[in-house]
Amino acid sequence: MKKKDLYIIPVLMLLLSCTPSPRNVILKDMLPLIYPDYTDVAIPYNVAPMNFLLRNGADALEVVIRHHCEGSIESGSEQDSLVIRSRGNKACFPLSDWKSFLKREKGSIVNVQVTARVDGMWIRYRAFHWTIVSDAIDPYLSYRLIEPGYEVWNNIQLVQRNIETFDESVISDYHLVNNACMNCHIYGNQNPRLSLMHIRGKGGGTLLNRNGQLRKLSIKNKLTISAGVYAAFHPQGRYGVFSTNQIIPEFHATGSKRLEVYDAKSDVIVADFDKDRILISPLLSDSTALETFPVFSAQGKWIYFCTVKALKLPENLKQLKYSLCRIAFDASTGQFGTKVDTLYNARIKGKSVCEPKTSPDGRWILYTVADYGTFPIWHRESDLQLMDLKTSAIDSLPLVNSSLSDTYHSWSSNSRWFVFASKRDDGIYGKPYFCYIDKEGKTYKPFVLPQKDPSSYDQTLKSFNIPELATGMLPFTATDVERWFHDTPIENFK
Repeated sequence: MKKKDLYIIPVLMLLLSCTPSPRNVILKDMLPLIYPDYTDVAIPYNVAPMNFLLRNGADALEVVIRHHCEGSIESGSEQDSLVIRSRGNKACFPLSDWKSFLKREKGSIVNVQVTARVDGMWIRYRAFHWTIVSDAIDPYLSYRLIEPGYEVWNNIQLVQRNIETFDESVISDYHLVNNACMNCHIYGNQNPRLSLMHIRGKGGGTLLNRNGQLRKLSIKNKLTISAGVYAAFHPQGRYGVFSTNQIIPEFHATGSKRLEVYDAKSDVIVADFDKDRILISPLLSDSTALETFPVFSAQGKWIYFCTVKALKLPENLKQLKYSLCRIAFDASTGQFGTKVDTLYNARIKGKSVCEPKTSPDGRWILYTVADYGTFPIWHRESDLQLMDLKTSAIDSLPLVNSSLSDTYHSWSSNSRWFVFASKRDDGIYGKPYFCYIDKEGKTYKPFVLPQKDPSSYDQTLKSFNIPELATGMLPFTATDVERWFHDTPIENFK
């Protein structure tokens, strides 16, 4: 035997020993305790690998994914299956094999069979299902990574993630803009070439991205309460609708809630980006009412917003229940309608509506309800609800919501998916969850954004704030935002 062959044999033995195969298997009629909880979920065929781990002391795994046949767990051939074996407690699927498998199984249901070695014994758990949906999800997601505190902001980043892979890039970094607070990055029509975000403080403003051209805008004039806060685009891109708010943060003296944020004053305005002017309606700037969270309808003919009669605050805070309303808007003239319609009457329903978002197909409006107020992320009882704009029927989404805060949602461009921030894991950190909704409005169990290392959520001490879906990558980088912040002059509105 040649000397080099002496090295080959131990290496092969080492490789084989690193991927143990199940033997003397014990069947257990229970689902495996996996994290994240990816059991029995609907997933898009273009999603990144759904890597997970076991929290049961496993030191070796085998995962077999096969095409599902009714009445048979051991269905599908080995050749058509996706099989991985690993030492340790993590199931991580090779990207190329994963993509090939999902493409082949698009539109079908697959069984996921987990076998784990625990305390020297191999245990095979009951299989769970994945429904591989043929409706794709928009491939990019942006969010703000922020510590879930309330005293100061620190080390904030706006990040863009490719949902089809694990690639991530920074949109804006706290350290590049003089440690300024950075707020919500949103898109128009889920189009990365139409977006905006706010950067506060000296040198800041509203960053408007239209086809990669970055403008610095001051969305205010002498008639507005503040600069623009909550915002949404008109589908044609010429207009943006904004709230202007006097926001008050206060601590709770008792109970499980730590912080309350409410508006002392608030109005809704429309900004004309072509003519640098602000449009105001007395029906949206009533001094006896608080108006906020505006959004255009899918066709741009309506502005939906939340409103409540002004109360003496904070003593009447728990009576602060916002209704969902709408007013007509004519994009050709910039004129508002002359009456306000109420879609959800908080006085009758007993809840407060926040953050309405219309689906791109115009069929649905998704919003958050809480017991009171306008800052549902601090309300454990916050849930999502879905209204059918054709029938006004409301779905309370019991399969989607959790016992903890579910808020901050946005739609995919095909109206078949939405993403939202949920604190369901621990009540502290918000994470992006995706939910499939079919053409009839049926929703499916949501799943959290997959990570390359399934233990990364245990190690990430930040919330994924304001998740927004987009059809592509943004045409600018954090370095472009840094130059914009330091060098671009601000444009004032009339």
